[in-house]
Amino acid sequence: MNAFFFGLGFSSLAALTQLRIGSRTVNVSGSVTTKSKADRLADEGVDAQVFDGTAPGATLGPSLRQASHVVFSIAPGADGDPALLHHRADLDAAQNLQWLCYYSTVGVYGDFGGAWIDESALLVPRNARSDRRVLAEQAWRDYARARGVKLAILRLAGIYGPGRSTFDKLRDGTARRVVKPGQVFNRIHVEDIGRVTALAAAARLEGTFNLADDEPAPPQDLVSHAAGLMGVQPPPEVPYEQAEFTPMQRSFYADNKRVSNAAIKRALGIELLYPTYREGLAAIHEIESHD
Repeated sequence: MNAFFFGLGFSSLAALTQLRIGSRTVNVSGSVTTKSKADRLADEGVDAQVFDGTAPGATLGPSLRQASHVVFSIAPGADGDPALLHHRADLDAAQNLQWLCYYSTVGVYGDFGGAWIDESALLVPRNARSDRRVLAEQAWRDYARARGVKLAILRLAGIYGPGRSTFDKLRDGTARRVVKPGQVFNRIHVEDIGRVTALAAAARLEGTFNLADDEPAPPQDLVSHAAGLMGVQPPPEVPYEQAEFTPMQRSFYADNKRVSNAAIKRALGIELLYPTYREGLAAIHEIESHD
């Protein structure tokens, strides 16, 4: 397996790690936006090349033409997905290309008033960011069909993990317990993203799947639970109507749904490593307590 990741960020690095653990014969490389990031990853033994999404990456061609598996983890712009815009010819030239994976978002569904939904739900995105994801999903489906390769689209819920969790917000004073009655969110631990991606790559899984936890929950519950694990007082509750938000933060609260993960678990024959925020936060707290 020669795997290439467009966008070696939080989720992709977790997937890269799982691919390496699962096979001694896998070669992995990918793109980052700056040379400093590339140099830092090179120190960790990762072949990272610079691609900022505005023009073709000068050194990506050879790696892409050798790729058998490609994962796309770059947010689309107004003109579409940067990888498809700037490196389609390299993907076309990859003679052993077998599988593509696109990280999308559950934001493509929009608002369902807290109801349970699965992959059959209509897509009614509520902002330009999610509109672009819908278009990018279809662009990759069209490409995969034309190219004759399998494509998995993973619609990710809110991503958290070590170094990116409620604990960090409690420590830096930015955690808030905003209460909007009936509001819930799904989340997904970064290790589950990594594991599912690696399993899907090995199986060359095809189709569109939600990747979310088993228990959508009110956001204030996570803050209270994390504060309890840390042994600190949680911040006071703030009614949604009185809370100050950035436009992006407010856009998240506009969508309220419970996202089913049954299809991906069935397709891969697995349960999640961290089925709810309680297991996920406990694992992060254990790691951070020993750092």
